[in-house]
Amino acid sequence: MARSTASRGAKKKAGAPVELRYYASPMSTLPASNPPREPVKVLLLENIHESAHRLFLAERFEITTRSSALKGDDLVAALQGVHVLGIRSKTHITAEVLDKADKLLSVGCFCIGTNQVDLAAANRRGVPVFNAPFSNTRSVAEMIIGELIFLARQLGDRTRELHGGVWKKVANGCFEIRGKTLGIVGYGHIGQQLGVLAESLGLRVIYFDIFGRLPMGNNRATQTLDALLEEADFVSLHVPETPDTKEMIGAPELARMRKGTYLLNASRGSVVVIPALVEALKSGHLSGAAIDVFPEEPESNSKDFHTELQALPNVILTPHIGGSTEEAQEAIGREVSYSLTQFMTIGATTGAVNFPAVDAPPRKSTHRILNVHRNVPGVLRDVTKIVSDLDANIDAQFLSTDASIGYLIMDLSGDVSAEVTRRIAALETNIRTRVLY
Repeated sequence: MARSTASRGAKKKAGAPVELRYYASPMSTLPASNPPREPVKVLLLENIHESAHRLFLAERFEITTRSSALKGDDLVAALQGVHVLGIRSKTHITAEVLDKADKLLSVGCFCIGTNQVDLAAANRRGVPVFNAPFSNTRSVAEMIIGELIFLARQLGDRTRELHGGVWKKVANGCFEIRGKTLGIVGYGHIGQQLGVLAESLGLRVIYFDIFGRLPMGNNRATQTLDALLEEADFVSLHVPETPDTKEMIGAPELARMRKGTYLLNASRGSVVVIPALVEALKSGHLSGAAIDVFPEEPESNSKDFHTELQALPNVILTPHIGGSTEEAQEAIGREVSYSLTQFMTIGATTGAVNFPAVDAPPRKSTHRILNVHRNVPGVLRDVTKIVSDLDANIDAQFLSTDASIGYLIMDLSGDVSAEVTRRIAALETNIRTRVLY
């Protein structure tokens, strides 16, 4: 929520050097005295959908693409001069990478997860990070529904056998999913959509989440994870990667599941202890599993992938494709590129996962200054004094803070934006200051 009071918080440090760049929205009217605008340079890695390209090109951004992930020195070299970086799940943005990315202003994760980015480090450097929390919801939920049926009917085994020339028509151990209980661990966007679809197929749905969630339809919450594990016929995991979810399903949790149940994981590879799952499958305690994510995954398509789960009966293994549909990738491309272009053209940070949210409508015939500062008392007072000393007028001012930083959008009348920016950047509280238009 935008605020008009000075930010509060941490200890003051030396100010950052002034940064003057000009990124103009097509909606803005620029005074003739403004310097030429530096073109926005975008680097897109990991085969991001063309829907993102179209939006960036409509804003006249310059795009460079790479089909695979980058790391180490290759990533640092590719980021030189880049203002906007788009990644999926394989490229890791560490504090060290951010330190060396001299012009990087924003990062877009074209996926749900953001654990591949050091969000705290990006916050401290004034770099908002955006993701796509909604766009692949339906695709993942539909895949899980398909896997429920595949597991219950052992269709993976029958398909493999028939491809090998073996005709094995059996009914033993094969069931309808109607009337069974699906337990959903993590009842966010995907979990809720899955619950709705599963209920329409006649499943009973229970869920567990550490946050209070409004149940969809007749879905029912359990008080504990253990209670869900003990009741469900199928357990489907849809949690983010956090310290609390790391190895949350190990030998003790698998033992709590009733004999003959099934485990599905389309969340993060770190959530399940794979050796414990292998043992539960080999012993017959679990009747099957569907695993889409793994503790270690190749950075690009490769034939050299190995897991202990290979060759086990009634185990579906897929290469992290839960959201890999044309519809989902197109929607993700639109959603994240829209957030990035809004930030680059008007300074909006709505939807950023690590940044104060400010969304200020563009104003014609003004100059817009963006300032990220340390969250300490008196910043707005100091900024207002700078503007006043230059006999300028503030048309609009929007400020929002989090525990570490404040983010200020300020629209000025009069051609003093360069000097105002220089003086704000000289403040001890400054992290990043630039003229947008």
